[in-house]
Amino acid sequence: MKTAPAPTPNILIVDDNRDGLLVRQSLLEEIGYRVQVATSGEEGLKSFEAQRFDVVVTDYRMPRMNGVELIQRLRVLNPNARVVLLSGFVDPLGLSEENTGADVVLQKSSLEPVQLVRAVKRLVNARTVRKPVSSVKDRRRGHAVVR
Repeated sequence: MKTAPAPTPNILIVDDNRDGLLVRQSLLEEIGYRVQVATSGEEGLKSFEAQRFDVVVTDYRMPRMNGVELIQRLRVLNPNARVVLLSGFVDPLGLSEENTGADVVLQKSSLEPVQLVRAVKRLVNARTVRKPVSSVKDRRRGHAVVR
């Protein structure tokens, strides 16, 4: 019995820097992903509303709508969206998964290509649904536990 081939993962890259877009697009297409690009947060949001993406890769610093604002708007549309946030200022700005809403935060550096491919592959293959954070009393210890 033949099984249908898995659909090609669809990736959206959002960055106002066209050179960065082209490099990341080429990198991800080379390993077999279908990639669409957007040059602003607004354009990325419109693309996200129009079709389904397995992973969104967004830059942090963009005019009018930064990457964190884009992530917040994506999460309203789809709380389970998979998102990678890129920035050259991860440490100075204190960017993390917890305070940005991204699934992965990556520093722009010479290691970025390898880290980006690894992160996108992991997120494409992740099938778990996000659970909302809830506080539940731990009866044994008498304090709240975040699950």
